Amino acid sequence: MSRFQKGRNWLLSASALVASLAISGIASAAPTVQVKDWGKLSTGQKVKAITLTNDHGLKVTVLSYGAIIHEVDVPDRLGRLGNVALGFPDIAAYENHNSDPHFGAVLGRVANRIAGGVFTLDGQTYHTSVNEGPNTLHGGTEGFDRKLWTIQRKGVDSQGAYVVLKLVSEDGDQGFPGDLTTLATYRLNANDTLSLKFKAKVKKNPTVVNLSTHNYWNLNGEGSGTIAPEVVQIYADRYLRTNDQSIPTGELASVDGTPFDFRQPRAVGDGLLSRDPQMVPQGGYDKCMVLIGPSQPGNTERVVARVTDPRSGRVMEVATNMPGMQFYSANHLYGNYQGTSGRPYNKWDALAFEPEFYPNSPNTPSFPSIELKPGQTYDYGMSFHFTHQQ
Repeated sequence: MSRFQKGRNWLLSASALVASLAISGIASAAPTVQVKDWGKLSTGQKVKAITLTNDHGLKVTVLSYGAIIHEVDVPDRLGRLGNVALGFPDIAAYENHNSDPHFGAVLGRVANRIAGGVFTLDGQTYHTSVNEGPNTLHGGTEGFDRKLWTIQRKGVDSQGAYVVLKLVSEDGDQGFPGDLTTLATYRLNANDTLSLKFKAKVKKNPTVVNLSTHNYWNLNGEGSGTIAPEVVQIYADRYLRTNDQSIPTGELASVDGTPFDFRQPRAVGDGLLSRDPQMVPQGGYDKCMVLIGPSQPGNTERVVARVTDPRSGRVMEVATNMPGMQFYSANHLYGNYQGTSGRPYNKWDALAFEPEFYPNSPNTPSFPSIELKPGQTYDYGMSFHFTHQQ
């Protein structure tokens, strides 16, 4: 064989390898940010879809409506990309139905619950819109998950592809005081980490702020069925006991001897059918875990949870600088929502990890305060790091 033929064969083999890597989603490429129209709301307002990619081919799509994480494509153990985030197929479904599951949305002005839809701040009593019985859940009937955010800036820098979304919530919005401006920065870096950082400031009056995200994860793939085999570890030795309306009693209870003990990795399905009195009212996991380690504003995050799917090999680590994290097993999906794959979502088809301050904090003086005063900056966030095992 001539040197020319050998060289030609080598080039063909190399080209085939590059093509194979590209198909598997692990070929090296420059990170990108792409923005496109993604339909209109019933008001006629246009919704944008912002897609971030990194140099490994991972892809994250965020919507300007609700600052929703619509799709997250990450590789399995064979390098095959697959979406691991639940969501709706079009904007009409998000607008008409997402006030219940909150798929992928930013939660605010106060994530989780405010008992009775009422709290007192600086001697003034405020009444917030109620949307879960007598209580306010995830900011009320028109929370941040139902607002149209604007693209403040986007681009690629040394830390990866990013987009900054902005929302202005006026004084009195859903009953909350103060004009609040929130920036939500989504970033996908070269280390296969998706981060979400919040910065918020208030004008005129003090307010309360507790922002989070309500992503539904299934590491075996969106629409693939139960998450019972997924192995979960949560770095928390206590959880918040709640009443039948999921309002914390104020007690930080030990996880010892309970279904909420995930200090050592175990399959989440082991506890889903537990008859523990703290599990039965919610029909599965739906508790705020008291995270180990200090919480503080800024860039200091610690790993607080890890989930592994033995079927796909995908692994996700959750990090945050917040004191708590709501752990939820999608107990209220009943097959009545069609997902992006066209398949229905059923009970226990996903897990949610929602870093946050504690529920009902404005009415529980012993909990860390979520008060934000003019001149202060709310500076908290979370990140999701993806890997896979063989």
